[in-house]
Amino acid sequence: MEKLVSSWFNNKTLPQSYIFPPETRPGNHIIPRSNAIPVIDLGNASAHDRTLVVQQILKASQEFGFFQVINHGVSEDLMNDTMNVFKEFFELPAEDKADLYSEEFNRPCKLYTSSANYDGDKVHLWRDSLRHPCHPLEECIKIWPQKPTRYREIVAAYSIEAKKLGSRILDLISEGLGLDLGYFGDKLSESVVVSVNHYPPCPDPSLTLGIAKHCDPSLLTILLQGDVFGLQVLNDGKWIGVEPLHNAFVVNIGHQLEVVSNNRLKGAEHRVVTNSTVARTTAAIFLNPSQDCIVEPAKSLIRADESPAYRAFKFKEFLYNYVTMGGNSEKSLEPFKLHG
Repeated sequence: MEKLVSSWFNNKTLPQSYIFPPETRPGNHIIPRSNAIPVIDLGNASAHDRTLVVQQILKASQEFGFFQVINHGVSEDLMNDTMNVFKEFFELPAEDKADLYSEEFNRPCKLYTSSANYDGDKVHLWRDSLRHPCHPLEECIKIWPQKPTRYREIVAAYSIEAKKLGSRILDLISEGLGLDLGYFGDKLSESVVVSVNHYPPCPDPSLTLGIAKHCDPSLLTILLQGDVFGLQVLNDGKWIGVEPLHNAFVVNIGHQLEVVSNNRLKGAEHRVVTNSTVARTTAAIFLNPSQDCIVEPAKSLIRADESPAYRAFKFKEFLYNYVTMGGNSEKSLEPFKLHG
């Protein structure tokens, strides 16, 4: 528990173990907040405008690997309640969180700091994290935090709505790719995991990161970003700051969608910077294949004049390699690429 950044950040200058090498630290260069990341109005996905929304999602997924959605059907009250209960969790006294803290890699519900492999980190990340599965709900909820008292009720309702939203977006993506409706249902998006990251104010944001550059191993990620800036996306070799928008979700393409789409969609690298004035709390819902799900390029997307870019693999095989490679995008995918 004493390793949690939130338990000691007030007392110290930035420890050496949190200082990134010069080539990967953010530095003092201010990345402007940008409206370059497309904002897509899902309220337009009626029969009349559905084709336009499908095209917008596909274009954003190809060019950026990221987009934001508004009018998405998740109530503002539920979004606010969820963010508040996550903030309340990190504000609990240490004794109320102690039984959840763990450095065991495979513990399903755990509070940890930096990464799941703290002792193996070359450089520590300026964040504390709570992570647990959300599906099947009736089983998972039994291992969730019991405090704050409303945690289980609110996060259960939120995880259901976030999964529905993810499934809706995946249906729009499958339509855009020309895949059968429901292609991403069942095993390809069976696993639902929430990862709540808490970034306390940092004494020197120019030297460290909340999360280092990576691409998500998921199929699709849905982020409740809150109102504090910190997320940056790498596009054409430049970092773009993702503007926090009221009542919006940030959606990004994970490695598994990259594979299934045979590289038609792009899993974009991103990172999180810190700030020196206010704490930032975010909640990502990862839609993942089940551990034994076979992931491969969709056969109907392989044209006569092209070959599959990846071999078939079990998701757990990919995940093991991803963790072993420290989330490095190129190295994570390399063992699964087919070089025709």
